[in-house]
Amino acid sequence: MIGFVIALASLAVLMWHWHRVYKQHDARIQQMRVRVHVNGIRGKSTVTRLLAGVLREGGFQTVAKTTGSAAMVIHEDGNESPIHRKGAATIVEQIDIIQNYVTPDTEALVIECMAVNPLYQQVSQDQIVKGNITIITNVREDHQDVMGDTLPEIADSLSNTIPYNGLLITAEDREYLRDQLARNARARGSEFLYADPAWVTDEDLKGFDYLTFKENLAIGMAVAKMLNISPEVAMRGMKKAIPDVGAVFVQRAIVKGKEIVWAPLFAANDRESTIIGIEALRPYHRPDATRIGVLNNRYDRPVRATKFAEIAALDLKLDYHITFGAYEEQVTTSMVELGYPRERIFNLGFSKNPTLEEILDQIVNLIEGEQGLLIGLVNIHTPQAELLMKFFHHLQDEEVETGELIADLGHVPEIVRRQRYLISHLLKQRGEGG
Repeated sequence: MIGFVIALASLAVLMWHWHRVYKQHDARIQQMRVRVHVNGIRGKSTVTRLLAGVLREGGFQTVAKTTGSAAMVIHEDGNESPIHRKGAATIVEQIDIIQNYVTPDTEALVIECMAVNPLYQQVSQDQIVKGNITIITNVREDHQDVMGDTLPEIADSLSNTIPYNGLLITAEDREYLRDQLARNARARGSEFLYADPAWVTDEDLKGFDYLTFKENLAIGMAVAKMLNISPEVAMRGMKKAIPDVGAVFVQRAIVKGKEIVWAPLFAANDRESTIIGIEALRPYHRPDATRIGVLNNRYDRPVRATKFAEIAALDLKLDYHITFGAYEEQVTTSMVELGYPRERIFNLGFSKNPTLEEILDQIVNLIEGEQGLLIGLVNIHTPQAELLMKFFHHLQDEEVETGELIADLGHVPEIVRRQRYLISHLLKQRGEGG
């Protein structure tokens, strides 16, 4: 009996504590008139950063938080701090972030959805973030084990973060999925707004020193429109926003008389996003450039290795592929069985453990004209991929001796500042995701 009473008393104290914490949390949430919950399959971290830039430039005291390649809190001045977790990430983290960083002066919150399970997505929206603006960046095939096998099912799962009597914005490009999202928004009494990429010009894209997409920028323009922020101010704010660690900086180097254009598309880990990403690289290379894919496979990602072997063989239409890391024999065999020529596949991963010079020599030998486009795919972390990443990173530090391999490197000071920060942080995260 005494034990029961103690347990009951402890439970009562715990319930009182959580009631008090939640009441304080709700007060912080309600003080902010703009609460943006960013959901979708691809581009959430980037869109979160762009929206924070729009709101800051529009005069809102804004706190933002990303969950992607490296979880970050973005402060009201635009600077950021990494989130250090003691255990696995959970949606309760969102409460801690709001408690620790939202002040009485904070006017706007932009927060990336952490949840994948539809139930947790609903709890995150209805009980924690309580966003009055929800972004669904797009609907893609991913997390089918919990979100559904088909795109319409995934759209419904993502719709669990649509607010009641609020606003849903999406840049989803397929009309039937947009219509479905619009119906789901109306069912919750929310308005619906399509962020049309046509709002963004090619000239707008040139203002960014990393690979970005009109769809993401259009979402920023849509939020600005709803908050009476001018397009000029919105675009200026997005250009000032520091990109995510996973952002793709397209870099150039001359190696033994050949120009290598390096595009690390490691963050695109599904078929559709990879195809879209490669297509978006067209303005960055010559039409006659030799296009080389780097299939960078980790031992702990066998399913992804198999999936990308199929994507590389059937969908990418690249001139050559180089394999890094693990599963080289399996990937090569699979690609050949699917019809990709064996003589256009070169194994430079754990089967060879090549030096940087050997990797660069192979790349140069494959370039048939004056320029080659080298595209990093599948995963971030293998020793061979990190040799390339460090190579391009060090080229941007004028104090680093790079040897006779390099004759020239195209870069600008803004790229230097951001790439040093981003790549340094990414390399420190070695072995943690990617």
